[in-house]
Amino acid sequence: MATGAVSETLTYDVFINEAPPQEGVLPNGEPKRFSPQASTLLCGSEDAVLTDPPMTTDQARVLGDWIAAKGRNVTDIFITHGHGDHWFAAGPLVERFGARVVASAGTIAQMRASVATRPLLWDKVYAGMIPPTPVTAVTVPDNRFAIEGHELVIVDVGATDSDDTTVLHVPDLDLVVAGDVIYNGVHMYLAQAAIVGGFGPWRAAIDKVEALEPRHIICGHQNSRLDDDAARTIAETRQYLDDAEELLRTENSAVDFFDAKVERYPDHLGRTILWIGASVLYGAREHPDEDIRRIILASWL
Repeated sequence: MATGAVSETLTYDVFINEAPPQEGVLPNGEPKRFSPQASTLLCGSEDAVLTDPPMTTDQARVLGDWIAAKGRNVTDIFITHGHGDHWFAAGPLVERFGARVVASAGTIAQMRASVATRPLLWDKVYAGMIPPTPVTAVTVPDNRFAIEGHELVIVDVGATDSDDTTVLHVPDLDLVVAGDVIYNGVHMYLAQAAIVGGFGPWRAAIDKVEALEPRHIICGHQNSRLDDDAARTIAETRQYLDDAEELLRTENSAVDFFDAKVERYPDHLGRTILWIGASVLYGAREHPDEDIRRIILASWL
């Protein structure tokens, strides 16, 4: 957990949930394990807003205990994008705290898509660990809501590591809760580039975040030992994409790409996600006529 900035009665804290073990090993022999997942709690004097709950029932319980200790009334749970690791555990938290789930229209559509693919992917990776995942999220007028008079702005930024990505801008804290637009010391999920034809849309999304002029950025996947400096995390995310583009030109296989990335980023967490992304990118290159959805599923399992 990390504590952030303060603006009168508004503060934010971050809880990082570690993923449960999973079966299989990576090309370098280490066990597969999903990336750490960050949930942000915006706290007023009495109320709170949670962003991006995690994935499993156990993760929801641990996060819920942490929230309960804050002694706030959780009014809303905001979802940045539709990937299941950022909202599958919303249900138990809604039941526990009576909160409303909020998302953009695009994110809600992606959430429904994630529910449809859940039996093919997540229920195989984490069998029996994920709670029921009804899509109960609602939109809010003009993509804006508030906590104790402090405005919270949902900003659509387009495709990053998924379609229809958003961030939450908290102007009174100079804060952006960035979901998967920006990463912080964790390997980035690069597979979306095989669908949209490169990293151009992701770079445009980063530009949109930078234009908000935040001082602090909370990333959906981050190393708990690192700070939330916006300029650093933006620059490092761009550099990671630059390196990926270079290595895609110079490395001949997914294993070569994986090894080169690990060499350049030895302290980054989440090597399982690195391997999945590399497998998709090279799988799409080597089998251009195959359905990309099949390639993605095979890379995860």
